[in-house]
Amino acid sequence: MNLEAFIISHEVPIRLGFFFGIFGMMAVWELVAPRRRLHASKLLRWFNNMGLVFLNSLLLRLVFPAAAVGMALFAREQAWGLFNYLQIPVWLAVAASVVTMDLFIYLQHVMVHAVPALWRLHRVHHADLDFDVTTGARFHPLEILLSMLIKFAVILLLGAPVVAVVIFEVILNATSMFNHANVRLPARVDGFLRWVVVTPDMHRVHHSVEDDETNSNFGFNLPWWDRLLGTYRDQPRAGHEAMTIGIRTFRDDRWCSWLPGMLAIPFVGKVRDYAINRRRWDSRDGQ
Repeated sequence: MNLEAFIISHEVPIRLGFFFGIFGMMAVWELVAPRRRLHASKLLRWFNNMGLVFLNSLLLRLVFPAAAVGMALFAREQAWGLFNYLQIPVWLAVAASVVTMDLFIYLQHVMVHAVPALWRLHRVHHADLDFDVTTGARFHPLEILLSMLIKFAVILLLGAPVVAVVIFEVILNATSMFNHANVRLPARVDGFLRWVVVTPDMHRVHHSVEDDETNSNFGFNLPWWDRLLGTYRDQPRAGHEAMTIGIRTFRDDRWCSWLPGMLAIPFVGKVRDYAINRRRWDSRDGQ
């Protein structure tokens, strides 16, 4: 059995193994060396955040049973996509696909901040009153479905190899849990790592209640796009311990910590302008 056949036949256990392994390591790290004191009930948040993860996983299996790997196989069978036309080494196609898919994740993240209807969905992720490993998997089901459709389109466009798709999925899940973790890194280590991967301190800025900080540091995995495209911010204005996490107009547990409230957030209140335009520190509108 070659590598691709092995990955295809063991995709689910590979992804679940990495998910629970990284999740467990980050959860222990948060207990041993937390970066911030949590303000909301951890038991309540974890129970409901993980309930949302379970709901999303079930929904994806029902709606897209073949998932991203199935789309990569389909693209290859139809000879669709850039890397099914170009005669380049497999390793190069895999590396280029992983990096390009990460760029599209960055652009998608900017888009859900920029379009009011999509910001409604993405508010579920930002409405968490604290920032820890479970925040990294907390997304509204409609945003999860939209994200999968965008991923399908990118895979078809690239003709991404199956191996590249699995590597990307594993890395994205792992780094999302890492960079959302409530963990403390030495300043020098953080400063070095954020040249090659998004660190918890780098991404925590993005979860600030302040508009200009929320609209920065969009990267999930690679930090290069924020630096290259002008959305990088080094530190939060108030410091990591004192900064306020979340969204101003969603501060109640019924919206932020309970699953029914999370599912209802997209349909509550008004979004009066393009969220990403709110980059001024003194802005208080539209969240």
